Amino acid sequence: MARNKSLSKKLRLGKQQRRTRWTPFWVIPKALGKGKRVHPSRLTRVKRSWRRTKIKRAIKRKGKRKIKYGKIRRKF
Repeated sequence: MARNKSLSKKLRLGKQQRRTRWTPFWVIPKALGKGKRVHPSRLTRVKRSWRRTKIKRAIKRKGKRKIKYGKIRRKF
């Protein structure tokens, strides 16, 4: 990845980074009950590691959809 990144790319990367954070500590008793002891990452929607899964597709601009034979097909 380039050393110098554009502002729009930085904003998109920052948004993806915020999505992988753990839930706040007060959400666990509210969602699962007072006596439940679980890790906050259990209630995180997006579980992604920077080593395992890349977000290149999410960052790239999505191409126009092409309709072929009544079905919608994406570029990638």
